[in-house]
Amino acid sequence: MLRTTVYLDEEIALAIRQLAETERRTQADIIRDALRRYVNQARRKGRPRLAGVGAYHSGRADVSERAEKLLKDAARKSR
Repeated sequence: MLRTTVYLDEEIALAIRQLAETERRTQADIIRDALRRYVNQARRKGRPRLAGVGAYHSGRADVSERAEKLLKDAARKSR
């Protein structure tokens, strides 16, 4: 295991301390468990999607091939 330092808000630090005491576990064990769960959940979700991506259909089959040109044209129009 690697050792690291984490700065916590007082409220979270107190909650971890109380939870560790209640569950008869170390604070480090509580934190490792929480981080492990968070990382596993984030991995399952994958990369966050941008709103609207894949939600619309233009009716054109070449959009992905022309994406860079379409984005450049859209950027020019918005100036």
